[in-house]
Amino acid sequence: MARVYLDHNATSPLRAEARDAMIAAMDVVGNPSSVHGEGRAAKGLVERARAQVAAAVGCNPAEVVFTAGATEAARVLSNPKVGVDVLVEQTAHDALWAQSAMYHWEMKPNGPGHIYAMGLANSETGVITRPPEKVEGQWPVGRATADVLLLDITQAVGRIPFAFSWAGADMAVLSAHKFGGPKGVGALIVRDHFEIDPLSLGGGQEMGRRSGTENIIGIAGMGAAIEAAMRDLGAGVWDHVNKLRNILESGVEAASKETILVGKDSLRLPNTSCLLTPGWKGETQVMAMDLAGFAISAGSACSSGKVKASRVLGAMGYNEADAASAIRVSLGPQNTEEDVTRFVDVWSDKLNKHRARAA
Repeated sequence: MARVYLDHNATSPLRAEARDAMIAAMDVVGNPSSVHGEGRAAKGLVERARAQVAAAVGCNPAEVVFTAGATEAARVLSNPKVGVDVLVEQTAHDALWAQSAMYHWEMKPNGPGHIYAMGLANSETGVITRPPEKVEGQWPVGRATADVLLLDITQAVGRIPFAFSWAGADMAVLSAHKFGGPKGVGALIVRDHFEIDPLSLGGGQEMGRRSGTENIIGIAGMGAAIEAAMRDLGAGVWDHVNKLRNILESGVEAASKETILVGKDSLRLPNTSCLLTPGWKGETQVMAMDLAGFAISAGSACSSGKVKASRVLGAMGYNEADAASAIRVSLGPQNTEEDVTRFVDVWSDKLNKHRARAA
């Protein structure tokens, strides 16, 4: 039977709108920094995409800085002009943790120049964390305060309502391939008049914030994809995905009383199930389901190939052995009820065989 793709949090299939925009952009020969007609045509593609991204995330076009993805955008955390110390949410993506290592992870209470970085929606569990509300010009973070708030909105864009303007954050990062755009392109959102040092030095592209000739093919695809993603969101496509997720989880609960649905009682993305079955290694489940024709994961795709327990689940209170027994199933608009019922049937069969071997 045809393979079933259930790993949309790792990457979503390329949208037809993005593919068409990228093919058209391939015929545009100019450099966006050139002043002649060909250059202006290329610049027009970049600026159109900038406006599409801005409209989707609720910011001004001038606040959009195109990058190679959210990981590059997160380099702003090690930016001397932004702050001195960085506090990263325990369940944040590794991209935020890795960049923050350039400075400190501990914040002194009420000290100056502090940055708080957090994910709006967790890639492994789907759990949504609301940003704190600013109090007297600063962000309260436990017993400390931060001057700057950065949101990782990579998993949220196009799946749940969000606007940079009402979130109140100073910066945000996102990647195109999570909402059906091409891989290798993303953006840093920086509030108007908020100064940062360049992410890369050179010719001064992207308003001096990220030098290097723009990837107009990828950027055009990103703009088209995010516009289409927002249309889907407005049309209720993700409400249907949420129903499929609920069918899947009901089937899992019926088949396995010991399996924990991580974050079930929390506000979550409509497409994400984190299934923790104590004693059954997640990587074993991933391989077994792959051979059966299902693409799932044992956590963030950025950690693939690394045999280690999930830091996110550890931060949520699960021990190392249990955390290593989790899988992530993340659905998309292309999935059907048949996909999820087939998944439950095959997964349940694999679980029964695992129980028999363990007996």
